[in-house]
Amino acid sequence: MKVLGIETSCDETAAAVVEDGYKLLSNVVASSVDLHAAYGGVVPEIAARSHIESILPVIDQALIDAFAENSNQKLENSKKTKLIPNSQLLIPQSDDIWSQIDAIAVTQGPGLIGSLLIGVLTARTLAIAKQKPLYAINHLEAHVYAAFLTSFGNEQKAKSKKQKTLEINYLFPKKQPEFPLLALIISGGHTQIVLFNNHFDYKMLGQTMDDAVGEAYDKVAKMLGLSYPGGPSIAKTAKKGNAYSFNFPKAKFDVKGRTFHTNAYPFSFSGLKTAVLRAAQDVTGHDYTFPSTKLPEALNKAQKADIAASFQRTVVETLVDALKKAEDEFQPKSIVIAGGVAANQELRKVASEQLSSKVIYPDIKLCTDNAAMVATLGCFKAKYKQPKANSYSLEVAPSLKMLTSH
Repeated sequence: MKVLGIETSCDETAAAVVEDGYKLLSNVVASSVDLHAAYGGVVPEIAARSHIESILPVIDQALIDAFAENSNQKLENSKKTKLIPNSQLLIPQSDDIWSQIDAIAVTQGPGLIGSLLIGVLTARTLAIAKQKPLYAINHLEAHVYAAFLTSFGNEQKAKSKKQKTLEINYLFPKKQPEFPLLALIISGGHTQIVLFNNHFDYKMLGQTMDDAVGEAYDKVAKMLGLSYPGGPSIAKTAKKGNAYSFNFPKAKFDVKGRTFHTNAYPFSFSGLKTAVLRAAQDVTGHDYTFPSTKLPEALNKAQKADIAASFQRTVVETLVDALKKAEDEFQPKSIVIAGGVAANQELRKVASEQLSSKVIYPDIKLCTDNAAMVATLGCFKAKYKQPKANSYSLEVAPSLKMLTSH
């Protein structure tokens, strides 16, 4: 079973081919993050326009990487911007390549409506034209399934030099997660703890009551005058700081008496964000409001590093403390930390040290938005005979949540 995955929920245009839910055959991502950096966040109109320009070349490249034997056009990593021009879209139009695709999976939501439309309409068109079954994918569920990828390429065939290069560039888990599985999904838009009893059988344990953790990173980075996106810039700056310079507050929660129908493991990062602002104001001696260009200008590099390090420590402790409590209560066989913030090295270090269960992380390149996770979930939807989407009427769902159909 080989599935073509398509992902356009935000500012990444991505396509990938996955076989049997664990073998990554190709993974291509065209990011428009540089276009948004000047605005300090994603601009929906710019993202949608970028998807229109990139979607066909990205899909074309993913198919070439997966099926074109020894092609000199194969990519050597997952983040190339040198895509095949539309005028040269020749190889993927062959029946030979499309005959090897068994299904198409596309992100239906959540995400930006304009961005989602590009991916869904493209997937619908291909599904109809190539007569392939179509699976609608929940972006949040898909993040967890990035951890199910354990190898690259087809072991039955001799690997080309470039395939070997690709495999070296990925650090896959040695085996797939086992159920019951405790998942922490952390990104720019979401912070959730979910208990998976099996494929497509899960319960929400808790989620943020205000800002998502990735959103908090972006806002704190802006306070400090650091570049967008905030996750990598905060992590880089924090390496030079003292993580115990500031004692920022952590939101308290109590799981006693809670049920699955309540937010048993709630998160809150708005108070932390405010505390960071107050600390920066105290350090500078000026009551600058946010957003303000004067605040980051008044902070020196050492002060920024100390604030960034203390903020990151507080976030990591908050997330790991919640996971430890959930682990004690539910005794999972595996813990998966997924989503863009899962790429944070300090979080990985602390979680691996403090959690007793084997913690599984997707490869760092598969933490941020990608189509490999979409294709992987598509494989499992096909395997477990989940309902197919209607290729003629599938609509986007910008506000799609977990538990919609489970």
